[in-house]
Amino acid sequence: MAIDKKTVEQVAHLARIELQPAELEKLSLQLHDILGFIDKLSVLDTSQVKPASHILPISNVLREDKPHTCLTPDKALENAPSKNGNFFSVPKIIE
Repeated sequence: MAIDKKTVEQVAHLARIELQPAELEKLSLQLHDILGFIDKLSVLDTSQVKPASHILPISNVLREDKPHTCLTPDKALENAPSKNGNFFSVPKIIE
């Protein structure tokens, strides 16, 4: 697929990006090179390659979820600058 300056200009317009003429030329050449590289990859036989989202095996390291005692309302509001009963009190910001 060929990427010319007109295509880059149209995509830039849709993305609301203002590009200078030199940037259009540079970007169209870069996109052309990227698509050429992808075309080279399409020639490879990937039928034996398993799909993956990462090249390295990654797994999340999570701690065991153990229940703990909850904060009491008094403890949670201990350092609150302003409170109203069992609630934080904040200034009204809606006009």
